[in-house]
Amino acid sequence: MNPPYLSILSRRSAPKGRNTYYGANSMLYYLMPPLSLILAGGIGTRLWPLSRQCYPKQFLQLEGHSLFQDTYRRAAALSGPDRVMVVTSHLHQYLVRNQLGEMGVRIPEGHLLQEPVGKNTLPAIAWGMARAREEQGEATVAVFPSDHVLGDGAVEEIRRAEPLAGEYLVTFGIPPTSPHTGYGYIRPGKALPLGAEAAAFREKPDRAAAERYLKEGYLWNSGIFLLSTGIFFLELETYQPGLARAFRAGDPDYASLPAISIDYGLLERSARVAVVPLHARWSDLGDFQAIADAQPQDDKGNAGTAEFIDAERTFVRAPGKHVGIIGTRDLVVIDTPDALLVCHRMMAGKVRDLVQRYEARGDSITQFHTQVHRPWGSYTVLEEAPGYKIKRVTVNPGRKLSLQLHRLRSEHWIVVRGTAEIDLGDRKLVLSENESTFVPAGTKHRLANPADTPLEVIEVQSGGYLGEDDIVRFDDEYGRS
Repeated sequence: MNPPYLSILSRRSAPKGRNTYYGANSMLYYLMPPLSLILAGGIGTRLWPLSRQCYPKQFLQLEGHSLFQDTYRRAAALSGPDRVMVVTSHLHQYLVRNQLGEMGVRIPEGHLLQEPVGKNTLPAIAWGMARAREEQGEATVAVFPSDHVLGDGAVEEIRRAEPLAGEYLVTFGIPPTSPHTGYGYIRPGKALPLGAEAAAFREKPDRAAAERYLKEGYLWNSGIFLLSTGIFFLELETYQPGLARAFRAGDPDYASLPAISIDYGLLERSARVAVVPLHARWSDLGDFQAIADAQPQDDKGNAGTAEFIDAERTFVRAPGKHVGIIGTRDLVVIDTPDALLVCHRMMAGKVRDLVQRYEARGDSITQFHTQVHRPWGSYTVLEEAPGYKIKRVTVNPGRKLSLQLHRLRSEHWIVVRGTAEIDLGDRKLVLSENESTFVPAGTKHRLANPADTPLEVIEVQSGGYLGEDDIVRFDDEYGRS
């Protein structure tokens, strides 16, 4: 049986030329499925304290799997697993690798692009498009945000729009269900055999403008695109020649690129943009009001893990705790081991302002959870006070930490599960459950897990300074030394 992208060829004749909306080279789009590019570099500040800089919302496994993993499944269904690329930050590359590893996926060499610094969506997309052109020449690429909810039916809707990418930069719009002020809007213009030319892009409006857009047939801007390398780079040369030049010779000096969105930098300027309605279920989960709306609700609009009495439209997330809610209206309550958020649902967008206050004070509460993920596994801070810190360290099978030392703290290690191989100065140790060792300050050391099951160690730190930056690495297989 032919794959879905070949079955299209049997239902339609080949395009005749550039005067049709399919474009002169669109036969290419029938013969192979599009590549997929997943954008996974955001930090989701409006979902603090769930989302934090080192473990942002696309990687949170709220329902046993993450939004990133869901996005990968859709991209692989559209393109095939060997034709999926991911752009993420250097900080999050191991979250990508680990979460794909949980799915039994190993991303192909060269398909994980690591931004040294975030530059918004246009440079990230341009990098992915340049890599697609390098590998395949003329190609079509579906671009997906990694932190959205999207129904599985979207895959076929995107596939059907592929011929349009031979002539236009294709974006997908969501038929709006309310005058939402947190989304961008697209005004459809001249009708096409599928969708319409995009006549205007509008940023997040006020309530009155959103209500007007709803009446005038605008669509929500989904941030999902279908782009051909030919049209994309032609338009990039026209409207962002400096950026096009930077990618012409291969991977650019990324830090020197402008920080600019694809909407502002390209789509709002180009006359070759089409918008196709996407009818699959969609949400950008941009704030806690959107999270609450996506949850099962009782007859009073309450959602989450609580007992509600005389409460309305209240959302609670407090894993592991018994929560009673009495007499509240339109509240969001988010509890984590080290932070608590209480806000009015209509003020959920202000969480970003709260995060900025913490960042201005240099507070690490915006960066780390009590469980911090590392390339080799994770650690969880169990208790901390002046002079000491207690952690539970989990090392994944076959992984090891860097060879390192700490100048200002000593560490005691107690193995509670698994087998530990330890380099300690000029000694090599093998410890089993209930065995321990002491690591003096200033001593080179390394912890490794040689087994095929997780290693768990209780680490007790003591000293005058216990910050994570008190570390000198001598050898590190993750490129951090």
